[in-house]
Amino acid sequence: MKLAPVEITLSSSNHIFRERVRALICDTDRMNGQLMAAALRRTRGFFDTIDAAATIQEAADNASRTKPHVALVSADFNGDSAGFQLLQLLREFHPETKPIMLLRSGERDPVVRSFRAGARGIVYRTDSFKTLVKCIRSVHRGQIWASTQDIEFLVQELERPNAVRIDHGEGLALLTQREMEVTRLVADGMRNREIAEALHVTEHTVCNYLYRIFDKLGLSSRVELILYALSRVSSGPSPDDAFALAEADSEGRIGVA
Repeated sequence: MKLAPVEITLSSSNHIFRERVRALICDTDRMNGQLMAAALRRTRGFFDTIDAAATIQEAADNASRTKPHVALVSADFNGDSAGFQLLQLLREFHPETKPIMLLRSGERDPVVRSFRAGARGIVYRTDSFKTLVKCIRSVHRGQIWASTQDIEFLVQELERPNAVRIDHGEGLALLTQREMEVTRLVADGMRNREIAEALHVTEHTVCNYLYRIFDKLGLSSRVELILYALSRVSSGPSPDDAFALAEADSEGRIGVA
């Protein structure tokens, strides 16, 4: 039985993004990528430019030229796991682009690996085109798109014995006051530029803070940091509290504010 996708809203703001979305489709199957791009172009009033790339070099060139808001990346890019490498490259060189991983199945390892590599959402090749469009919309608006099973995999990963456990008694002492403030702003859904403005520092300084936070907490992505903040920081809701706020829509999806 397939579980309903979950939208985790990373900001309390009701701001609606009105700009048209630039998207990049990265799929080694060139025809499939072009078909998806063509279908997305026919979605009126939402997409601006849609490009398709079938190699890492094409993806890098397109990302540099068009600066896409969202990139859909196939996990089996180039017939192997190069899709995860591409996600990491996008995170490093194009942090403004929000990546979505396209998986063949919902197995634990590729799901966890996708989010560790920087994915902000996961869709499956068995999903409908309508679901893909909803995923892109959600990720562009600052949400995380994942099924409840995907989130369960992430929670299990954070609870593994070899993972760093953060407790109120000693774990919070790992972070400085400023690092705690950055963590709170990330959990509020702010991007690096917005955090820099709020703290009156440069974006480069914010990136340095995030690298230190990830290193201290044994995390590797903003998604893991947000889950940590929800489950460990006393000023934020627990996972149970967060899901208590959930409201199912007409299609059975859940939006967690």
